[in-house]
Formats: sequence, structure tokens, C-alpha cells
Amino acid sequence: MFGIGRKINVAPEAKASATGRVAAMGLAGRAVWSPRDVTSMTRLGFTGNPVGFRAVKLIAEAAAAVPLAIADRDGRVEVHPVAELLARPNAAQGRSEWLEALFGQLLLTGNAFVEAVGPGGLPVEMHVLRSDRVSVVPGTDGWPVAYDYAVGGRKHRFHVGEISPICHVRSFHPQDDHYGLSPMQAAATAVDVHNAASRWSKGLLDNAARPSGAIVNMGEGLTPDQFERLSAEMEAYHQGARNAGRPMLLDGGLDWKPMGFSPSDMEFQKTKEAAAREIAMSFGVPPMMLGIPGDATYANYVEANRAFYRLTVLPLVGKVCEALAHWLSQHSGEAVTLGPDRDRVPALQAERDAEWNRIAGADFLTADEKRRMLGLPPLDA
Repeated sequence: MFGIGRKINVAPEAKASATGRVAAMGLAGRAVWSPRDVTSMTRLGFTGNPVGFRAVKLIAEAAAAVPLAIADRDGRVEVHPVAELLARPNAAQGRSEWLEALFGQLLLTGNAFVEAVGPGGLPVEMHVLRSDRVSVVPGTDGWPVAYDYAVGGRKHRFHVGEISPICHVRSFHPQDDHYGLSPMQAAATAVDVHNAASRWSKGLLDNAARPSGAIVNMGEGLTPDQFERLSAEMEAYHQGARNAGRPMLLDGGLDWKPMGFSPSDMEFQKTKEAAAREIAMSFGVPPMMLGIPGDATYANYVEANRAFYRLTVLPLVGKVCEALAHWLSQHSGEAVTLGPDRDRVPALQAERDAEWNRIAGADFLTADEKRRMLGLPPLDA
């Protein structure tokens, strides 16, 4: 028991988070990555990264320029309502521009949405919707029952009946039932590294393209006013490209000790090139075609271009054409087949010539069998 009137010393109240130390310790040494949503990845990996921009543009433009072959139940045809629709999908876009937008959305987001406009039957117009504005509304059985298009606080719902007004083309995603996985998401880490290396280079150029040094005080310590004046003079007269090589005048017992590049500092350019190769690899573009040095996978540019079309462009065109053909067949009520015309792709001309010569020299095949193997209709047709 304490005596009456005896003063008790109580420790002052400390207001601090119980998890503060844990959070501070957990942040030490951890890398900071950019957001992985579609909008951020498009901004950082396409509009803000030259490698991602060129890879997407190269694939989309090449795929949009691939000639298409149309066939109905009787075989390949040259004149067809689907061909006329693809020649001018809508009043604002032609064939190449419309297809480039379609392939670009698929590459950047892993999803491409096409809207059909018309009273019924074959669409009168087709429009490519921005994938970041479209969301899938799944039903109780897991299949989409509607598509929501939201922009500026307004939303429009496309209901899916027997025939869907929306054609949804998506890339393979092993962990999502409704949305595809884009190459940009797979290359997100490489994009962050490449952008960080570019910012490092810009910072180096802003500091006269040389590493910072140290000003050593050989006498007494600087007063606050002297320190502020020295910092201002360093920033105004000795930083930036226009001040490169400018002599430095020090007084008051100050000495400048320059610091050279360490071996780790000199590795940033190799790191940047490695990140660029990873971005190109995720999109399926040979690094040689993007001007990335240090890659000799292909003997020459012609072979790299042939591999680019055979392994990247044509599979992408075939996937999109198959989805469009099935969707348009539902609208028109007549079966139609759509695919790339490999005979008219200049990059594959040498391979097609060899195939034609091999089939033409097969004496045990009839003329119709040879034409069927080449994808041509029989002579009677």
C-alpha cells in the first residue's frame, strides 16, 4: 500500500502503431513493381515503352495486311457478303485500320470485343470495342449472359440471346474462365526493368553523363547558409548536359573527390537489352526485327521475318478469323470459313513455291487431288 499524499511516477502515454516496426522492417529491400491492371500496363508497356510499342505495332500491322480467303459450303469464293463487310466494316474504318485495332486490343489486353450493328442477319457494321471498358456478366452456369460497356459513368448492357451481339476473342488464360492473358502482362516485369533502366540513363545524362562525386570539407563544418549556397551552385552550374565539363571552383577548404563507375553500374545497358529481349520474346517477335543487339538466333533478317510470320502472325490471324467466321455464320445462317491466304503472303513465298512444286511433281495424284491439297476448288467447280 502507498502512503497518503505520496506521489506516484507514471510513464507518459506513447501513441504509436503496434505494427509500425513490422511494416517498416518488411519494406526494406523489396522491389516496387507497377500495377498489373490493363490500363496501367497499356500506359507503361505500350505508350511509354518503345520495345512494347514496336512489338505490338509490328504484329498488328502485319496481321492486318495478311490476305484472307473466304469459303462457303461449295468451296473457296472470291465474291461474298462477308468479304464486302470486311472490306469496309464501318463508316469510319477500312479493312486494315479495323483489323489493326482488333489485333492490337487482343495483344495489349488478351481480349478483343467486336460489336455487330444491324436489324438482323449479317451485320451492317462491325465495331471494335475498347477491352478495358467491357466486362463479362456470367450466368449461373458460367457462360456469359451479357456484356457491359462502361465509359464516363454510363453503362450499356449487351444481352446474349441465341445469337450474341458481341464476338469475344480471347487468348488462353489458365486461371481465368472469362478473360484472356495478354503478352503484355507476361512481360510486365521486363517492362518495369526496361523503363527503370531508361530513367537511370536519363538521370545520368541530367548529371552531365558522369556519376556523382563527393565534396570533402578539409576544414571546419559548413554553416547552414554555406551549405544551401553550395547546393544551389552545384545544381545551377554543374548539373545537366549543358554544364558538362564545366570547371568547378571551390573555396573554404573544400575538395572534390570524383567517383568512377563501378562494374555493377556499367551493367545497366546489358540489363536493359536483356529486358528488351524478354519483351520481344513474350510477343513472339524476333529481337533482330526490333533492332535489339546481341541476338544471333537467326542467320539473317529474311529467315527471322519468315519465322515471325509462321510462328506469330499466321497463328494469330487464324485464331481471330476462326472466331469471326463462326460468329458471322450464326448471324447470316450460312456456314462460312475465313482464314489467311498463305499463297499471297510475301514472307512465305519461298515455302509455298516449294510446296507447289512438290505437289505438282506427284504423278500418283489427280489434278483435283492436287488442287484440294493446295486449298483450291476442283476444276468442275
